[in-house]
Formats: sequence, structure tokens, C-alpha cells
Amino acid sequence: RILTAFTLAVCLSSPGKAQQQCTNGFDLDRASGQCLDIDECRTIPEACRGDMVCVNQNGGYLCVPRTNPVYRSPYLNPYSNIYPPPPAPGPVPNYPTVTRPLICRFGYQLDENNQCADVDECASDSHQCNPTQICINTEGGYTCSCTEGYWLLEGQCLDIDECRYGYCQQLCANVPGSYSCTCNPGFTLNDDGRSCQDVNECTTENPCTQTCVNTYGSFLCRCEPGYELEADGVNCSDMDECSFSEFLCQHECVNGPGSYYCICPSGYNLLDDSRSCQDINECETRNFTCTLQQTCFNIPGEYKCLDPVRCEDPYIQINENRCMCPAENTGCRDQPFTILYRVMDMVSGRSVPSDIFQMQATTRYPGAYYIFQIKSGNEGREFYMRQTGPISATLVMTRPVKGPRTIQLDLEMITVNTVINFRGSSVIRLRIYVSQYSF
Repeated sequence: RILTAFTLAVCLSSPGKAQQQCTNGFDLDRASGQCLDIDECRTIPEACRGDMVCVNQNGGYLCVPRTNPVYRSPYLNPYSNIYPPPPAPGPVPNYPTVTRPLICRFGYQLDENNQCADVDECASDSHQCNPTQICINTEGGYTCSCTEGYWLLEGQCLDIDECRYGYCQQLCANVPGSYSCTCNPGFTLNDDGRSCQDVNECTTENPCTQTCVNTYGSFLCRCEPGYELEADGVNCSDMDECSFSEFLCQHECVNGPGSYYCICPSGYNLLDDSRSCQDINECETRNFTCTLQQTCFNIPGEYKCLDPVRCEDPYIQINENRCMCPAENTGCRDQPFTILYRVMDMVSGRSVPSDIFQMQATTRYPGAYYIFQIKSGNEGREFYMRQTGPISATLVMTRPVKGPRTIQLDLEMITVNTVINFRGSSVIRLRIYVSQYSF
């Protein structure tokens, strides 16, 4: 009885998988990529027992009786040191030679050169990729994948929402299989297509009419001194400094482009502070038109040419500014004994109350007292006499006086002497020139 055991070499594959393996009885030769037969008679200890002899086969082996004349001669030599030599054989029969067929592993096939070559499953359409997938050929197999912008989920290629994962630095718009990045106003997209870079508007377009200051993602407009930014945040308009305050200039403020300057009226010079005005004394600089008989009298902003004092009858002239009425002249009985002519100047709008002139008796008689009053010229009640001592009084301005104006006051000093029963008076004829300006 002959017991035979053998295994056939079959290349197995699982549908849809690109993994290859050799069946039992073969081993993968990594160098050639081929499945080669395993000699079980050498690798398996006691593969056959008893009187059975191991005979290797392609993909398996056989256990045959030792006395079997068919397999005896080719396979018993390796075991001659174990078993006793057989009796002298008769004529040796001519047995057919057993050859090993070349078997390629899964994913390869024999080409015209009888070599194992890779099978392009993608080109031959022998793959099992989903219609939404793409087939990528590999050595000995293939891979099912998705195009860029998609990912594989449960066998389907689904669009990747790149915006959800922060692919863009600022603004992102997802599209099937891709995405698009944009930037906020004031930024420009970099060459990487994702990040944004600030745009310096001041150098690219200079939107401001004067000074441009770049900021992150925007810009600011600034104006030069003397200008102010308009509501549009871009244009600059001249600032009218003169409208801010009336104290910028002592006289008149003149607005100019981006600035202002002060001017003074005729008869004044502008001081070094560029705002204050100083009177020009035309009488000192001899810049006047008075005659030789007249006297130049300077007042703020101008001058006056004063005629010589002329005493009216019954007065006689004592000196250049005093007139006297002689006591022996009967026409002088009810007239002031003397009239003294005085001239003074005053700026317009002088603050009140203000002491502006002082009157005093030059001689004091025993038993006499003095009364001071404004005899004429005070119709507007802008002045009054305040007696400051037994023989003196002060002229006080009680209301502001605006110029230009000329005021003439007769300030009377009445002398009363009860001892000799005497009453007389003297007058100071005060002419006040009020200038047009307050400086």
C-alpha cells in the first residue's frame, strides 16, 4: 500500500486587497519576488516514518515505501548512512525529470521574458476602488485614494473644509476640493496664498492731503500745525486761530494759511512778542506836522498840535499856560481868580474806578478851608472829585470812556476864609484826549 501526501501551490488573494502571499509549500524570495518550493524532506524532521521514504515535490512532498522501485533510485542516496544498502539492482529504468514551474506572487505576472512583472491594476481596470476614489498603482498592488482637497471616509471621498481648520490667516472661502484665502481691507495676500501682509497705504497711494501715518491694516491722516482734520479723516483745512481767542493779538489778528499774525494800527509798532503794540511817539521822532507856534502833544496812536494859550478878557496871561483875572478889575468879581490850562492823554476803555488827576492848593492861608468840585464838562457824570486832604483832591473816573474823544473839564478849588470873610476860586481847565485804542 502506498500512502501519498502532497500540497499544491496556489496563489491566493482576498478581493479588494493588494497584499500578496505564497501558499503552503512555497516561500517568498524577496530578491526575485517569486514563490520558491520548500524542501520539506530537509526542513521537517521525520517527515515520513516507518518504512516510508520522503520524496520532495513542488509545493509539497511524498512518503513512499522504501521498496518502491519507482522512487527508490533518485531519493535513497541521501539516506544511505541510515538504511542498509539495497541489493544489487537490475537495469535502472529511465524516469522522467521533475521540474519546478515558475510562480509569481500576487500582483505580478510572467512577461514575455518569463520574468515576474508588476500588474498595473489601475490601467487594466482590475481594481476595486470606489467611483469617487482614484486608483494609484503600486509595486505588486494598488491603492485607493482621494484627490487633493478630499478625504476618505467610509469608502467615500468627502470635501475637506479647509476654512474650518484655519488654513487662511484672515478670510477663507471653501470650495469643493479646495479653498480660497483673501485678506481684510488694508492687507494683501502673500505669495503662499494663505497669510496676509499689511499694506502701507502711505507709500502706495498716499490718501492724505498732508501727513500720512501707516497703521496695522489701515492708516491715519495728520495735519500740519495750523490745520485741522476734516470729518472725512483725509483732508486738512486751515484752522482759524483768530476765532479761538480775542487775546491772541493786542489789536487785530489776521488769519493765514496754517498760521496767523498780529497787526497794529497806525501810530503803533509791533513788539518782539509778535502780539503787543507799542505807541510811536511822533513828537520825539519829530514825525509830526505841527507849526513852530504849536506844541506837539503825543497821545496813544497819534499826536495833537496844541495852539498857544490865549487868555480872554478880562484875563491877562501870566505865563504860557496860566491866565489871571486882576482883583482891581470889576469884571473879575464873579470870575475865578486864575485859570490854569492842563493837557493829559488816556487810553480808551480804561478800567474804573480810576484816579486820573490830582489837584492841590499851592498856598494855605490861616483860617481858610478848601472845597473841590467839577465846575463844567461832566455832563455825562463820568467823573467826580474826591477830597483826599485839607488842601487836595483827586479826579476819579467812574465810568469807562471810549475814544477817540476829547473831554474838557473845569476843576474848581474854592477858598473860604471866615476870618476875613473871603471866598474865591481857582480853576484848572483840564483837556483829556482819549485815544481810539485801549493800549
